[in-house]
Amino acid sequence: MKASAYAPGKIILIGEHFVVYGKPAIVMAINIGVKVIAEKRADCIVHISSNLGFFGKYKNQKFESESMELNSRKHLEPVKIASETVLKELDKRCGLNIEIHSDLPIAVGLGSSGALAVSTVAAIGKLLGANFSEKEIIKLSFEAEKYVHLHPSGIDQAVSTYGGVIVFDRNRGVSRLNIETGIPIVIGNTGIQRNTGMLVKSVRIKKDMFANVINSLIHTGGQLTSEAIDVLKKGNLKQFGELMDINHGLLTALGVSNDALDRLVNSAKKSGALGAKLTGAGGGGCMVALSTSDNRKKIANAIRLAGGTPILAEKTEVGVKTWLNH
Repeated sequence: MKASAYAPGKIILIGEHFVVYGKPAIVMAINIGVKVIAEKRADCIVHISSNLGFFGKYKNQKFESESMELNSRKHLEPVKIASETVLKELDKRCGLNIEIHSDLPIAVGLGSSGALAVSTVAAIGKLLGANFSEKEIIKLSFEAEKYVHLHPSGIDQAVSTYGGVIVFDRNRGVSRLNIETGIPIVIGNTGIQRNTGMLVKSVRIKKDMFANVINSLIHTGGQLTSEAIDVLKKGNLKQFGELMDINHGLLTALGVSNDALDRLVNSAKKSGALGAKLTGAGGGGCMVALSTSDNRKKIANAIRLAGGTPILAEKTEVGVKTWLNH
């Protein structure tokens, strides 16, 4: 018997980086994500295979690569950590075959590692007869995310688990926003992979150097998110887009944007986007443009001409889901 789990990726609409310092962020689950299939083995080996080209196994805690990729361990280690966390939680000892099927590009700000950690925890839990609650899935996936992001906010696991549009606050937790209006978006991928943990660290270093200035930006970022929540509840996408533009300016001031992101953001704006900003940690990765429903193709084409890869995605209300494969 096999068990499967699927978890969606995400975009941060407003509030990245400021969320690390206790400010709220608005996050939206998107309809592309990660599926994990788990199966018991007779031995104690954890064997992992991925459609992204990474294959390997853990035998007696030693990693043996079966891939030509030099960085396969870096990508597979979080899966091993997530599986061990679940086995320890359930007091089980068994080997596992784990298959990963992902539609999300890696390390570009769309929550690939969070969706992978959540779907791994959920699939193995389902396989072993555990009905984990949403809060338990988020908690159990945290160790895997720490390996990837050093000091994760928890935002990626939360939105992958809950789905929909959420407000994430490290101090107050997660609250769901029931947004009736559509949120038409176009994602632009620069193709530049980056390390979230290192970018968060760079902001922390800058904060230590220029405490008054950076603290003022953080405070403004929190006010901006609070305003954006009210605007989004009212369905005023024009004003929400303007707030996205301001958010990108604040992130640029923090030093986490770059020429590739700015080029895509500016191209999207010139093609009629209501607002555009980087999404995620910055330093490369992706940007997101807010569009009217009839202008997405034009914005996508502008992003392509500016050197990015456009991704048309939709909001999904569905968070992590599990099922058995008999």
